[in-house]
Amino acid sequence: MSDAPLETGTPADNEKAIATAQAEPLVRIDALTKQYQTGDGVLSVLNKLDFELQRGERVAIVGQSGVGKSTFLHILGTLDHPTSGRVMFRGTDVFAENNSGLARLRNEFLGFVFQFHHLLPEFSAVENVMIPGLIARRSRDEMRERAEEILGEVGLSHRLDQRAGKLSGGERQRVAVARALVLDPPLVLADEPTGNLDPTIGEQISELLFEINRTRGTTLVVVTHNERMAEKLGKIVVLENGKFVEDDGRWAD
Repeated sequence: MSDAPLETGTPADNEKAIATAQAEPLVRIDALTKQYQTGDGVLSVLNKLDFELQRGERVAIVGQSGVGKSTFLHILGTLDHPTSGRVMFRGTDVFAENNSGLARLRNEFLGFVFQFHHLLPEFSAVENVMIPGLIARRSRDEMRERAEEILGEVGLSHRLDQRAGKLSGGERQRVAVARALVLDPPLVLADEPTGNLDPTIGEQISELLFEINRTRGTTLVVVTHNERMAEKLGKIVVLENGKFVEDDGRWAD
């Protein structure tokens, strides 16, 4: 997948095509629906939801517990499939891809940060960060160098070879952020990234994500109950009754 189309026409045609591609939303979601079959019938979590995400945006997804915020994020990250509707990434319908295509998309174009870091505790910090690149068949030497560089950016150059299980909670979350960024994905998805941390460490992780957005232009979508973090992200969308509604502040109650 590439931001720019193949250059097959005249220079003027190519410039117009590239400009059109750059103006197109990074993500466009049309009529997204997710339903589950329960013992009491069909449970609709997302109901013909529409959404657009521009390159470089920082967006907070908020709402009351249990409304489907994580479900939405998992579908956006292709970790779950919708019942119906389309998720367009750079103009491509991602769920038209086969399983191997979806796996490649997740590994190379999306970064994930979760409330619980999901590191391999017996591996070192640098080994955990190398994993996405090794899955993508990059060389071990290349990924070691890249992982050391990104761990330095998140302030862990002194903890490269420390096993993840021996790191503090804040350090483990920094390793998770570094792992999400190691292949320089255009989109990072974070699900309650500060929810398991004390307020001071949580604020540090928030600022780290903001700095990544400023310096790299990485698009951020963050599910959070943290009102301060949501406000600093800038754009807040509230999930209610399966759709995004205007923010009236009720989600923070």
